[in-house]
Amino acid sequence: MPFKRKTLSELRTQNQQFLRSELNDPGALLRFSNLRILADMDAGMAHLHYGYLDYIAKQVTPFTATDEWLDAWAALKRKYRKPPTAARCEKVRFTGVTGTSIPKATRLNRGDGYQYQVTTDGTIGSDGQAILPIMAILPAVNDAPEGGGKAGNSPKETKLTLAVALSGIDVEVITLEPISGGADVEEEETFRQRMLAAYQNPPQGGSDQDYVGWANEVAGVTRAWVKRRLAGAGTVGVYIMCDGNENQGFPVGKDGVATKEPYAVHASGDQLRVANHLYDFQTVTALVWVCSPIAKKVDFIVDGLSHINQARRQQIEKAIETVFFDKGDPRGETKLAVSDLQFAIADIPGTAGFVLKKPQENLAFKVGELPVRGEITYL
Repeated sequence: MPFKRKTLSELRTQNQQFLRSELNDPGALLRFSNLRILADMDAGMAHLHYGYLDYIAKQVTPFTATDEWLDAWAALKRKYRKPPTAARCEKVRFTGVTGTSIPKATRLNRGDGYQYQVTTDGTIGSDGQAILPIMAILPAVNDAPEGGGKAGNSPKETKLTLAVALSGIDVEVITLEPISGGADVEEEETFRQRMLAAYQNPPQGGSDQDYVGWANEVAGVTRAWVKRRLAGAGTVGVYIMCDGNENQGFPVGKDGVATKEPYAVHASGDQLRVANHLYDFQTVTALVWVCSPIAKKVDFIVDGLSHINQARRQQIEKAIETVFFDKGDPRGETKLAVSDLQFAIADIPGTAGFVLKKPQENLAFKVGELPVRGEITYL
């Protein structure tokens, strides 16, 4: 049964009535009388006590706990909030005079002032260039309370400039691959869902849910699926998504296995970060492949809504994307019901009377495919 906490005004009125009921014909309590001041003071203290009890009641269960209390509840299940991670790029092209050295920790600036640094020493080769890896420099907490890691992600061919000029090195450099892998501090509600999943699914020594939980521990990873025997007997396939990155949520890198794994092809980028993390937890007999789903575009033809404005069309796009986010599954084991798409569109005000002409049947996808919204044609 819910408990209704009284407001400060209700407590003050209750205290005044209680005092008057205990005294013999006290009359009205004047505004600055001693008795009224005592009643109001006691009500204020009671209000603070109720507030503290309300706060404690919120923190003593993992369903509603916040801040350090939530971290403590999660730690009981070996789940910890993901810290911010710095974005990286393995191939950045420097040009200059042959034989000129580029020291480790050389700083680079992006157009908006975000900084990166070179992670290894390098030398300009005979072709007048050097290919070196870089890593983002996370900003101070006061400048970016959320961590600032996500802001470091940038697309391929991003131009950077030397923060301090180096003799014999051209000021401008260019990335040959996307700068990826940057992530902010894990949001509280996302962390809570991951923690509750750990309470609901105790470790089983390598079950499907174990692999999903381990993959979701990696910064930037938001969704994961397990496909048994993806590459044959003895293999485990783990599909991951990094929603919110610069690649429409799809991981940036190559599919493969962990660095320590002596078999098969090693992964790179986001896939490698997950594979290396899984290597320390996976069963010793499994060969774990970490893969990116393949984007499968689904085009739409909607009849009867040619008159709607751009704002309404954006709502329809968002509704379709939400269905794909909730129902998409690269394991290829289920179909996506077209009725889910129809209901999502019908829930938007101003769409009454529409007819979804394409797709008309439930959507089936091959293993590895994840649906994404294609072109929407309005008739």
